[in-house]
Amino acid sequence: MKTYIITGAGTGMGKATAELLAKDKTNQLVIISRTKSNIDAVLEGLENREQHIGAAFDIRDPKSWKAFFAQHSDRIQSIEGLFANAGVGGANHYGEADRWEEIISINLTGTYVSIQECLPFIRKSKFPFKHILITSSCLARFGVPAYTAYCTAKTGLLGLTRSLAVELGSEKILVNALCPGWVETDMARAGIQLLANATGQEYQKTFDEQMGIVPLQRITQPEEIAQFVKFMFSDLQTSITGQGLDINNGSFMI
Repeated sequence: MKTYIITGAGTGMGKATAELLAKDKTNQLVIISRTKSNIDAVLEGLENREQHIGAAFDIRDPKSWKAFFAQHSDRIQSIEGLFANAGVGGANHYGEADRWEEIISINLTGTYVSIQECLPFIRKSKFPFKHILITSSCLARFGVPAYTAYCTAKTGLLGLTRSLAVELGSEKILVNALCPGWVETDMARAGIQLLANATGQEYQKTFDEQMGIVPLQRITQPEEIAQFVKFMFSDLQTSITGQGLDINNGSFMI
């Protein structure tokens, strides 16, 4: 059996990935979110429910990670894959209400802590290749006004990916980052609504304008991301590491 940990699993891409990976009876999923009600709902809907574990805590807190692993020491001996997907979005503006610290700490520090706390268990895996997959963003590739914290955090995650890929390569731990564009999630809908509010337009008009900028003129579905994660975690993937992988309908091209 393989054990996969998914943070940010209560909604969106994390939820879709949990639902897909749970279809394989040889997978044990550990799904984590800040919101217990979301995790409970996802957990109840997973196939092979009895195999999986859910938890709600702040991924930035090493003590919470340690307490969680201690609580489930009888069920989690090793980890074959970590999908470090948790994060928050939105704008920030310099001043007393600036969200800079919040966005940086959850997206960047939270991912770093998640990886470091899971690493001892990843190293215990007897499988030839292990995987860490980080959710970055296409906003790590280009700037967006008023998203200084988010762009900075997501760009930092690419640096973290490259550094860890070199550091862990000799142990056959493959580290990569996803750089999604617009994905049909609550975070994306909130972002589009902010744009609509700023321009005084209806949501649908703003949505259509944003899709019109993208070469494929569409929004990615969470299930597409889940399928890609499944491949990245599979035994077929043994040579990709240290990469930012752009799944964004062509919004960024190298």
